[in-house]
Amino acid sequence: MPSGAPSTDLWPRLEPLLPQVQKPARYIGCEDGMQTPKHGPDETSWLFTYPDTYEIGLPNAGLQILYEVINERPDAAAERSYAPWVDMEELLRREGLPLFSVDTHKPAAEFDIIAFNLSAELTYTNLVNCIDLAGVPVHSARRADADPLIAVGGHCTYNPEPIADFVDLVVLGDGEEVIGDITDLVGEWKRSGKNAGTREGLLRALSKIEGVYVPSMYEVEYDGEFLAAVNPRYPDVPEKVEKRTVTDLADWPYPKQQLVPMTEVVHDRLAVEVFRGCTRGCRFCQAGMITRPVRERPAEQVSRMISEGLQRTGYDEVSLTSLSTADFSGIEKVVADTISDQGVGQVSVALPSLRVDAFTVGIAAELQRARRTGLTFAPEAGSWRMRQVINKLIREEDLYGAVESAYSQGWRRMKLYFLTGLPTETDEDTLGIAELGRNCVELGKKYNSSASVTVSVGGFVPKPQTPFQWFGQNTEEELRRKVKLLKNDLRGTKGVQFKWHDTRASLAEGITSRGDRRLGAVIEYVWRHGGTFQEWSEHFSIDLWLEALAANGLDVEWYVYRHRTEDEVLPWDHLSAGLHKDFLWQDWRDALEELGLEDCRWTPCYDCGACTGYGIEHVVASATPPAGGSQGTGVDLSAGGAVPVTLQTSKPIGVGGS
Repeated sequence: MPSGAPSTDLWPRLEPLLPQVQKPARYIGCEDGMQTPKHGPDETSWLFTYPDTYEIGLPNAGLQILYEVINERPDAAAERSYAPWVDMEELLRREGLPLFSVDTHKPAAEFDIIAFNLSAELTYTNLVNCIDLAGVPVHSARRADADPLIAVGGHCTYNPEPIADFVDLVVLGDGEEVIGDITDLVGEWKRSGKNAGTREGLLRALSKIEGVYVPSMYEVEYDGEFLAAVNPRYPDVPEKVEKRTVTDLADWPYPKQQLVPMTEVVHDRLAVEVFRGCTRGCRFCQAGMITRPVRERPAEQVSRMISEGLQRTGYDEVSLTSLSTADFSGIEKVVADTISDQGVGQVSVALPSLRVDAFTVGIAAELQRARRTGLTFAPEAGSWRMRQVINKLIREEDLYGAVESAYSQGWRRMKLYFLTGLPTETDEDTLGIAELGRNCVELGKKYNSSASVTVSVGGFVPKPQTPFQWFGQNTEEELRRKVKLLKNDLRGTKGVQFKWHDTRASLAEGITSRGDRRLGAVIEYVWRHGGTFQEWSEHFSIDLWLEALAANGLDVEWYVYRHRTEDEVLPWDHLSAGLHKDFLWQDWRDALEELGLEDCRWTPCYDCGACTGYGIEHVVASATPPAGGSQGTGVDLSAGGAVPVTLQTSKPIGVGGS
């Protein structure tokens, strides 16, 4: 790792390049809240990197939190980096310049740890590209003691096997505490003059930290095509890596100094996390499974973070974030405090993931006084039968009641989000999506002749650590057929606009989401053949992915379309999200039986395993379930509904339209 020599400042060489790129503001830093830490030979330095463009990565709360946590330490320093767009990458390679931090424009290779947040599988090729741009060998096995450690975290790391060849360590779960342990160990190793051992010894020591997985410390065995085992190479390396969980969010009131960019970014508003975890049990939702148990932030702390954040940043909009914001027990008080706070002026409050059965139009109208545009609901499936399969237990009357209430209070536009390709789905279920859309717009026209509904459909991709991890994904052709079925059925329906996720992108995501280490060669092939920014429509190529599979003797049927069996060793079985595998299997069987499970806040514990050892009550909201049902669909009360995933003038990869 870097020796602590004086830092290099690349700005004099970077500045002349800025007039030649599309968006120079991506590379200059200078945000309100930016820090300029001092680096020293005994300090552990982190470069927190988002493997996508600046405008996508800057709002990421996880990186902003860790950036602050590290910079509060006297023995550590943290900066940020983002994947340079193709125009800047071309200039960097032409001029012989490396990946750099946006805070002090320090070369990436001069940091001890380059840490990536991975929230989407299609960014894997960007991960490899950033490592290469940093001047670091892309394969971990080829790195020397002087090279930075490559770390990854985020939801994708609950199956990191496809990228195991490229990374040195993987963080499972919450990062606030574990990065402190990593910082301590790396700092001790540096201060010892590296007399404590080689890079191999450091990695072996890191593997003993709870929540840290070091792929090179494990050997993979195959039985023909099947994975046979993933075993530790040494007796002191854990057989199973448990995720790290922060039990009390009150101890981590971050970010305190949210970054305020000088250029347009997605989610450009103050974001305050109200709780982590979800107990609704939607079987398709990886986030809801891997972030258990539910941990609330005290309502008083939330109100204080909102007030102080709005005054400091100048934002006039705040988003209260979680997987199900209506379940926050202090939600009404927090909203009332925010709206009545004279110190911040008129504020628009966004409540992502508000449940239909908790939706009250009076509160919603109050929230949207400053800005009333659209509401976004996520029924996910087109029929009650399918919603029982996926455990999204809301009935049509729940949705219609919420939609009509909103239209009656002056809303004109609704967005409805669905998945297609779910387990056991029939054409009748699929066409139910169109029926819901038509019925909702008819309700709206009772109040306004210009009422409209946007029906948006994505192809379902099974994810690790969920009950659907054993399901064989629908083929790309079948997903395309279902999209066409809906498109034809909705053609000519006045007031309904139909949008869909690119079915080819769902296939590429499926290739990587449940793969084993053999997929590393596929990812590298796509990258070496120019396949970066695969989550952007203008750069995505399904042909590259299929070509890469064929070049490495791998079969798309094997990795994507086949069902897994109960006794099959899964690539992530040696990594724990806190859920018992037998619980997930039983939930999968319940799905096939069309059996829904009530939210565990209102029923006896299902013994999923998430709360074991934490002493956390699973009842976190009110003492009785909400009227009208135990679970509801999500509704986004943010201005304009959901924020698009990219600001490019071309369409994001997930969007088609009619």
